[in-house]
Amino acid sequence: MIQAMALIIPDNYRLKLLPETTEIAIKLIKDAFQQRLAKALNLRRVTAPLFVLSGTGLNDDLNGVEKAVSFPVKSLGGRTAEVVHSLAKWKRSKLAAYGVAPGFGIYTDMNAIRTDEDLDNIHSIYVDQWDWEQAIRESDRSLDYLVAAVRKIYAALKETEQIVYERFPHITPVLPDEIAVVHSEELLQLYPSLTPKQRETEIARKYGAVFIVGIGAELSDGKPHDGRAPDYDDWITPNSAGYRGLNGDIMLWNPVLRIPFELSSMGIRVSAESLMEQLRARGCEERAELPFHRSLLSGGLPYSIGGGIGQSRLCMFLLQKAHIGEVQASVWPEEQIEECRRHNIYLM
Repeated sequence: MIQAMALIIPDNYRLKLLPETTEIAIKLIKDAFQQRLAKALNLRRVTAPLFVLSGTGLNDDLNGVEKAVSFPVKSLGGRTAEVVHSLAKWKRSKLAAYGVAPGFGIYTDMNAIRTDEDLDNIHSIYVDQWDWEQAIRESDRSLDYLVAAVRKIYAALKETEQIVYERFPHITPVLPDEIAVVHSEELLQLYPSLTPKQRETEIARKYGAVFIVGIGAELSDGKPHDGRAPDYDDWITPNSAGYRGLNGDIMLWNPVLRIPFELSSMGIRVSAESLMEQLRARGCEERAELPFHRSLLSGGLPYSIGGGIGQSRLCMFLLQKAHIGEVQASVWPEEQIEECRRHNIYLM
């Protein structure tokens, strides 16, 4: 396997679908998966914004450091709007606005620009994902409820993989029957000498599909498994397994690139109490004065669970492509485009 910069070139890579047929397959996957996702989690589709006003607290900080693309809006007196990173907090506000009952929710086609991404096989500055959010009861704020949702999403993924196989029999299924569940602290104990990314590699290779619980809180070594902003996922509340966190990442083993492949980040959302605890842990208690945060702290938002599922990543995985640019139109370094072309990887 050839590696140049951050680019991975699989050995003896060959196209399984021509570009024109790939477009047909992308539509097949998106239609099939979103129907199954909506049915499994009782979701209905809503229209989502491409940008929100700055200063509202609605945009997501992801790992807490990324900067949003922003611009002044002439008709609003020059107020600044910013392109969304994702819609975690916006969706929760919509659940309140629509009065969605517990056990039901919404999903949307989310498009975002993330300029801080390092461009490689699986990262693009253009992000497209299904963003979903489900209203829940306070008693549902548990690890059991979280894992049950993960298993429903995984079942929808497996069904979609089978649909792809029936349409294109030379693309054989690779997903295991079940998805494993492991806490990030357990990973640390299993592989204490490895970095978090190396731990993900080992566990994804072992199981084929794994949900890693607890992304954001410090582990026993004093470091979080990975970063997470303090105001959407609840990563600090103790769970029934004896660890912290009611959130996690769905990781698959990518047999084409031979790497762990994050498909989804999701979680039980913060309560008023865990929001303040997480803001204090990150030293940004001033955010409590933003409109979204004030609404949550005053009881104006429902308890919820939600996440994002990468559309292009799902298509890339199920079609066994080597680069996300084979299923998504974006911008790439010229040398990356040329290197890919030399190895039969044709970027859109």
